Amino acid sequence: MGLAASGDELDRVKTNLAFLDALFETCPIGLVMLDENLCYVHLNQALAEMDGLAIEGHLGRSVDDVMITSDGGEFRRMLRSVVANGPPVVGTLVGLRTPGQPDRDQVRSVSLFPLSRAVGTRHGLGGLMIDVTDREQAILEATTARQRLALLDRAAATIGTSLDVRVTAQELVDAAVPDFSDASFVELVGRMDVPEVFDAHRPLVTHRIASGTILPPPAIELVSGLETVTYPPGSRIHQALRTGRPISFNIDEHFAATTVLQQARAQLLLDSGLTCVTIVPLIARGTVQGLTMFGRSAARPTFSEDDLSLASELSSRAALCLDNARLYSQVQDIALTLQRALLPSALATSPHVKVAHRYVPGSHVTEVGGDWYDVINLSDDRVALVVGDVMGHGVQAAANMGRMRITAKALARHKEDPADLLAELDACAEEAGIELATCLYIQYDPWTGRARIANAGHPPPLVLHSDGTVETIGEVLGVPLGVGGQPFETTEVDLPDGATLALYTDGLIETRGQDIDEGARRLRTELGRAAGPLEEVADRILVRLLPNPPDDDTVLVLANVRRAPVRPVP
Repeated sequence: MGLAASGDELDRVKTNLAFLDALFETCPIGLVMLDENLCYVHLNQALAEMDGLAIEGHLGRSVDDVMITSDGGEFRRMLRSVVANGPPVVGTLVGLRTPGQPDRDQVRSVSLFPLSRAVGTRHGLGGLMIDVTDREQAILEATTARQRLALLDRAAATIGTSLDVRVTAQELVDAAVPDFSDASFVELVGRMDVPEVFDAHRPLVTHRIASGTILPPPAIELVSGLETVTYPPGSRIHQALRTGRPISFNIDEHFAATTVLQQARAQLLLDSGLTCVTIVPLIARGTVQGLTMFGRSAARPTFSEDDLSLASELSSRAALCLDNARLYSQVQDIALTLQRALLPSALATSPHVKVAHRYVPGSHVTEVGGDWYDVINLSDDRVALVVGDVMGHGVQAAANMGRMRITAKALARHKEDPADLLAELDACAEEAGIELATCLYIQYDPWTGRARIANAGHPPPLVLHSDGTVETIGEVLGVPLGVGGQPFETTEVDLPDGATLALYTDGLIETRGQDIDEGARRLRTELGRAAGPLEEVADRILVRLLPNPPDDDTVLVLANVRRAPVRPVP
């Protein structure tokens, strides 16, 4: 028998075989040949070193035994597709572990191609694998760093937009969930220095003021089901507050038993889906404001050192904002207390004038203003009704308001003409450094039914007649108090028996998004519908006209006037 072959063809085959031998011996890229059952047929030393397993340890074994992935079988389906003469795969990233390096996560760039069925050869596929773990880790770390910076930027823009403590705390929770954690809550404690007066041997009582989670029940009940929380002595919460540093814990039965007093809530914690938490003290200006908790489920990695640093940065920014809000709240509480103390505790009474009065402070955001009012008994059964508004907010406005009210009350008993009273009050405002204030002064004589009115830049009073019509009286506003050097005028009007006067401040008719003229029209309409006792009428007007929460302080005084019988002859 004789065989013949073309010399050129033999040379080509020899060259290819030499190239392949050299490639498998020296190529730094992992090379592999798998048969149609996805078992190793041939591989090079580079791939064996990637796997941490000798070449002989691969041969005959299934690829599933060496390349262990957690992608639900997607990698094996990709191999099967290529074996079945599907399209080649180029540069696909595959995450895996190998038996030779079970503690090291790898990322490989995998390229696969089908092997042609030559005579006497088995069907299968060839592949090239490059370990890109370090490259992908660098990309991942850079991406993570960018995500952290983006989270901090968003937090800086969204935390501290309000001086309300609860709003600020919720802003911290919203910044963390879901970008950083699956659940979070914020709790406040009484002010304590760090760490001198912190007693880890006593129970710790906190007040939960904000919470949020993206996990289903029972996680929702866990983070939002309490307002007051008591931690037992020596709890992990005590540990975090004692050190003043963020601490991460895995959630297990020991953590639940030593942190949660009630067994039912401890079980709720274990069933919540959270697997780890980070507790971060909220510290600002050397005092502990409270703490925040960030929790993660098994779907996320546990908290790393970088995560603890990020949690600390988030919390430190929020702590300063919370402290500012707390200080602001204290100042506002002082102003409100002062305001209420300086307003009349009981108005003067008269058989000829029945009064319903309301004072509504502004919202937490707008602060206490300088609105005030009074009812003063004068000689000869006359009654003075006064409403004023000192411009500004806070303690200074409240103090100025009290000064104006007390001065007006003293002047009312000595100044017969309302215009003279306002002139004297204007001089007092200038001396006290009160730059701008308004005041409406009405003097009612029940024997004549006449009202004498002087106005210093205040919204004019309204009169509700018995037939339901509403009239504006004393429309000469005059200049505000504190301007100085401007005269005031006294206007006289007759008030019919049974008429109702309405005195108010601009907070009732001037709100965001509404023109003051429209507010005045609405007040006239509501007053025209008035029916029933004055107290009920006052409540209805406030409910229908004031936004919730109010934009500004508001005073409303309703006075129903009755004429006295004929004056007796001396």
